[in-house]
Formats: sequence, structure tokens, C-alpha cells
Amino acid sequence: MSAFSVTEIADLGLETRVALFQRDAGIDAARNDAREIVERVREEGDVAVREYCREFDGVDVGNLEITDQCERAVEDLSADVRDAIDTAIENVREFHQAQLPEDWRREFDDGRELGRRFRPLERAGVYVPGGTAAYPSSAIMGVVPAAVAGVEHVSVVTPPAEEINPVTLAAIHLAGADTVYSVGGAQAIAALAYGTESVTSVQKVVGPGNRWVTAAKAEVRDEVEIDFLAGPSEVVVVADETADPEYVAAELLAQAEHDPNASVVAVTDDEATAEAVVDVLEKSLPDREREETIREALENDASAVLLARSMSEAILFTEEYAPEHLAIVADDDESILDRVDSAGSVFLGPNTPVAAGDYASGTNHVLPTNGGAKVAGGLSVEHFLRATTVQRLSGDGLAELAPTITTLADAEGLEAHAESVRVRLDDRDDE
Repeated sequence: MSAFSVTEIADLGLETRVALFQRDAGIDAARNDAREIVERVREEGDVAVREYCREFDGVDVGNLEITDQCERAVEDLSADVRDAIDTAIENVREFHQAQLPEDWRREFDDGRELGRRFRPLERAGVYVPGGTAAYPSSAIMGVVPAAVAGVEHVSVVTPPAEEINPVTLAAIHLAGADTVYSVGGAQAIAALAYGTESVTSVQKVVGPGNRWVTAAKAEVRDEVEIDFLAGPSEVVVVADETADPEYVAAELLAQAEHDPNASVVAVTDDEATAEAVVDVLEKSLPDREREETIREALENDASAVLLARSMSEAILFTEEYAPEHLAIVADDDESILDRVDSAGSVFLGPNTPVAAGDYASGTNHVLPTNGGAKVAGGLSVEHFLRATTVQRLSGDGLAELAPTITTLADAEGLEAHAESVRVRLDDRDDE
């Protein structure tokens, strides 16, 4: 199966469904290598980090910290790139500031006073990918929510190179990072988790990366909190007969250029639309700069142009898929949205390309993949906060609750729990 032909959902076989709904990010295959790297960095610190930088990135890294280099990179930005970064940061900051929860306390008539308070983490680490493309946008998406949450110290790691992309470096600084290190891959995750002579350990590691980065996050999550395990990019476009096939194909091409393992799916209840999307894909592909990467993604088993017997069938497919990105290009997009619960980020209407969320609308593009949207949302301010419940009981409030507490404590065989209540009631009776 591929996105270069139309497949009916009703004709999907077991093997095809497995490819679509159990998308393999290659994490399991990388676990053993990642585990070896993580353990060596944990034991040997900077020595191991530098050796892995030489082995995997072909770079002899001297000073791992490059914070000053990021500051200098800002000076060399062209005016239009600086304006674009500033606009993206402002929009992302505005959206994430709206997520900040407020502390609260509430008094109840029976003598209970209950509340919740929120405090930021002290130290967070953000992974900013490098590799075949530059990702200043990922720097913004990782650093800004942490800064908005009030994290005291935000560290960033990004892969070394003979010349790290200066726009990425500038975006890291402008987004608000406190310290930046030139290290990538599994070794970067290990350095953030355990600390080295140069890298300060953090309480939480967030951000997207390749399979070894993700596998390393899986290895360290018993020692440090992570956001989630994310694989290659995904998009599902739900379209009806009113959708412009060029718009639908454009969404598939855009996400396909990320990675040969990207999963891109269009699903429609209109046969003419499905066939037109395939036609546009075939005609447009030769014009794309990353044609080879896009072609591999469109031809992989987790990519398809699907024809549904009805919009209800299309929606059921989408809900089961639980895509990272969901674009709805249909006349009744709000009604379709109401019927889909599982999606990382949703893009409504013909004028809302996924690229808007990737860069500048303000929502976060660090999102769950591989069906993770069924149980989790994307990176947010809440990832960098701790919630503490607070309570106070009056004497009458404790007396009111006492029968419930002591009965349940006795039922569980926890006599001391019950006694911690009774001793207070006894003292109250003696007054």
C-alpha cells in the first residue's frame, strides 16, 4: 500500500491495518544501542560524550557549552528571519501563557478547606534536533513553554556540526534558554538525565528526536521525567467533496518531507477527491526539493489515500488512528471535530495548513505519535509544573469526617491511621 493509489477502507487487510495502526518508530530496534550509550555516559561523563560526538557526528567537540555562540548568532540574523523568529516566539508565548493554571482554595460548609497550587520545575532540558534539516522552530516549541511555566533553568542540547545552523542557535537564545550544549543523540539525553562534568542534570527532558533519542528517553525515564516517546511525523487529512485536492496533497507532501518513515494519510468519502489527490501527488513530487525523502514516506506501508463508504467510516478510521496532526478540510468541519477525540493537534478549514502550527500560529508542534494521542496531549506548560494539593480541616470538619476515615482505615487493617483521627477527637472532647 502507498499514497500513490486509492485504497478502500473496507478492503484493508490485517497486515495493512497493523501497518496503519501500530506504526513502528523503530524505537525497539534502537533500544540496545541506546542503552549502551546511556550507561557509558552515566559512568564516564564528558569522555563518553565527546567520543560519541566524534563517532556519530564526525565532530571533535572541545567545550560542550555553546551558550555564547547562540548569543552571537542573533547578531548575524537577517531582518526578515529575526522578525519571523520574534513573531513565532510571541505567538507561542501568548498561547502557552493562556495555559497557566491559577492556585485555588475553597472552603466547604462542613469545615473542609481544600485547594491546589502549582510550582515550576527548577531544571528542565530541551532536545533540539539537527541532522538533515534545521529546526529553530523546535527550539521555540520546547523552550518557550518552560520559560512561561517559570522553570528556573532551561538547558538545551543540540547535535554538533562543523557549523551548527546559526538560525537554530539564535532561536534557542531568543526563546529563553539559559545554557546550551553541543551534543546530540542518545548521549545528549543521558547527559541531561545524569549530568556530566560539563552538563548539569535536569528534572525533565522534552523534545523530539530520532529513534535513538527516543529510545534513550525510554531508557532514562525511571531516573528523570520525560514528555513522551515520539516517532516520525504523522498527518491524517479528512476531506469531503468540497476539499481542494491540491490542498490535501500539499499537507501530505509537507509532512512526508520530514522523514522517510513519516506516516501520511488522506481519507475521504468522495472517490473523485481521492483520485484527484493521488494525481496531484504524482504530478507535484518531482518539483519538491526533498523528493527522495518524500517519495519514501509516501510509499511506506503506513501512508495511504483511503476511500471511505461514508464520512462516519472516515471518522471512525481517524479516531482509531489517533494522528499526531489532523487536518479537516470539509464543509462541516466543526461537526467532524466534535466526533474525533484522539488527535495531537487539529487544523480546521482550507486556510489552516499544518505548517501554521509547525511554526507560527502559537500551538505546540511537539506532539504524541504512534497512537499516543489516545491518552496524551502535546507539549504544554503543564509539563513543566508540579501540582500540590492543600487541605485544612476545622475541628468540626474532622469530627464530620471521622466515621468515614476510621471505618475505612479499620477495614484496611491500618489501625494507626484510625488512631491518628481518634487521638484528635479525644483531645477535643477533653477541652
